[in-house]
Amino acid sequence: MDLNSDLGEGFGAWTMGDDEAMLDIVTSANVACGFHAGDASVMRRVCERAAERGVTIGAHVGYRDLAGFGRRALDIAPEDLADEVLYQIGALDAFARAAHSCVRYVKAHGALYNTAAVDPEQAAALVEGVRRYHTDLALLCPPDSEMLRAAQAAGVPAYAEAFADRAYTPEGRLVSRKLPGAVLHDADEVAARALTMANTGEVVDVEGNKLTLRADSLCVHGDTPGAVELARRIRELLTESGVVLRSFG
Repeated sequence: MDLNSDLGEGFGAWTMGDDEAMLDIVTSANVACGFHAGDASVMRRVCERAAERGVTIGAHVGYRDLAGFGRRALDIAPEDLADEVLYQIGALDAFARAAHSCVRYVKAHGALYNTAAVDPEQAAALVEGVRRYHTDLALLCPPDSEMLRAAQAAGVPAYAEAFADRAYTPEGRLVSRKLPGAVLHDADEVAARALTMANTGEVVDVEGNKLTLRADSLCVHGDTPGAVELARRIRELLTESGVVLRSFG
């Protein structure tokens, strides 16, 4: 099982999360590319640290929305979106290669992730940006989503992920962050959910029913309060239970 986190989301003098600590825990790092968060220096530092630790680097692409942290949906033409995805991948890959590594996968952020999960046009545009950069570049996306189907149709490798620290609707979508209980903070609860996901592919939704997700990777958000403790507890429990942690990339 892969363990991933959204990192490199600081900007200038503003810091978000503890990238250094998280890179000692995760196997894959989704690094912000400057559109929703991150800047050139942050991207360089995170790529260098990830390369030093053997952590797989992924491009965490989003809408061009620094003020809204990429969590506001934008009405953007598909061709423009494909170009902006390609731009972000290229920018991060330059820093990854300077650190003697490379970008091996792409994951959408925030509003782009949620929109492309259900919107075939946005999903196709996202995948086209990935495909234009390299056909071997993988896409990390929700299971049973428009993103997954678009990637399969375009011949782009796709891997499904689940969120250990987020609540799910009965339809298998993430509960909106605007609603109470959308983000989970209890380390033991989150770790137990992660172990169940890894072993059975199942998670309990907000109505108490079981969902089957079959994920290749588990995500814990780097900006969640207590993210380091959550990630550390997940890794400890998975390892103690015999789950081998390694990057899908």
